Amino acid sequence: MRAYLLLLLIAAAATYVLTPLARWCALRWGAITAVRSRDVHSIPTPRLGGLAMWAGIMVGLVMASQLPFLADVFDRPEPVIGIAAAATIVCALGVADDIWDLDWMTKLVGQVLAAFVMASMGVQLYQLPIDGVVLGSDRIWLGLTVLVVVVAMNAVNFVDGLDGLAAGLIAIGGAGFFLYSYQLTRDASPGDYSNLATLVVALLVGACVGFLPHNFNPARIFMGDSGSMLIGLVIAAAGIQVTGQIDPAIASTRQSFPAFLPILLPLAVLLLPLLDMGLAVIRRVGSGKSPFHPDRMHLHHRMLALGHSHRRAVIILYVWTFVFTGAATALVWFSTTAVLVGLGVGVLAALVLTLGPLRGRSTAGGGTPGGGPGVRPPTGPEPAPAPQNAPEHRAAGAPAPAPARHAADAHRRAWHAAPAAGPAVAAGPAPAAAAHPLTRLTDALHDADPRTDR
Repeated sequence: MRAYLLLLLIAAAATYVLTPLARWCALRWGAITAVRSRDVHSIPTPRLGGLAMWAGIMVGLVMASQLPFLADVFDRPEPVIGIAAAATIVCALGVADDIWDLDWMTKLVGQVLAAFVMASMGVQLYQLPIDGVVLGSDRIWLGLTVLVVVVAMNAVNFVDGLDGLAAGLIAIGGAGFFLYSYQLTRDASPGDYSNLATLVVALLVGACVGFLPHNFNPARIFMGDSGSMLIGLVIAAAGIQVTGQIDPAIASTRQSFPAFLPILLPLAVLLLPLLDMGLAVIRRVGSGKSPFHPDRMHLHHRMLALGHSHRRAVIILYVWTFVFTGAATALVWFSTTAVLVGLGVGVLAALVLTLGPLRGRSTAGGGTPGGGPGVRPPTGPEPAPAPQNAPEHRAAGAPAPAPARHAADAHRRAWHAAPAAGPAVAAGPAPAAAAHPLTRLTDALHDADPRTDR
């Protein structure tokens, strides 16, 4: 356990230290998320945070290869190389998309390629963990593995819509996955606790934890596609390594009941991303639109519409992930009845937080209801203020704009020279000489990018 925790801390420290460098690269390369009508952030924000997360995971892998405790994992290096190669491919693909806004078909081809590389190197489903049942041919399992990995990547990408949301959900779910995988390894191979799935998920949790201080609201950097696809691939790789690759017959009775726990736990970790993606696809296809058509109907948008602030919405979604992942993980140690009772209590508490009296109240920091600091709510009792000109362009005798109520408003005014009124466009653009360089850069970006619904 200590070796895994050490590697988790190394990955977290490396990601934390390298994130400012990734932010500098994003500013230099033009990988900046503009403010669009469907977004919830209020100032242009650099992305490429996934570059730092990839570097943190790679640093952790290199350090792990030097530990005698994990020698058995690296004695058969093909799966490790496959995961590292696939992670590099999707990170490079995400960086290209964060800079140049690739079309969805190009990204899908890149995702399939990365998943195929990883599967061909041995990270592949080959049995169901239900009495050791082996079904179908190798080609069927290869195709199923690629499908699982691609779905996981896109599910995390869909849910990455609020500051700190995707990184926090995967960190919480990954922590439960880590505990389960470690306990299963202890029971399956007494005396040798080294396991690739446990190693990979420990590094993933570390990368997410190291990135969160930079990404939590108000975010200084977004993870972008380079991050969302990366963590989706890595959590899928860990799930594949666990699912069907440890014989339930040699696990304890508690772990083999229910026998499908190795399948249940990865689904619990990705429950919210998968639910969000499934609802989005059904909603968009049902209305005659492309599944990749952007909208403001994701789970996080609905949380804001209920009246929650930006931070509160993220924390409540953290609670939901903790409830389901914790319940799935608890099946290792507690009876099914006790777990179901705990799950019911947890769901009730999460519902109270989601639909209870906290909705619509201002945050302690002065944030607006439903939007959090610097974010305008999708709905709310107060109409958006009319657009005002910047002081240097205001007509003589016109009233001065109201003072900023919090730091994000002040930043928005400094960056844009005139505050936006929700999705409405400010009256007349500011002269080019008065515009910030990033504002001029993001003015060239359009609103047709379905990559993220921030």
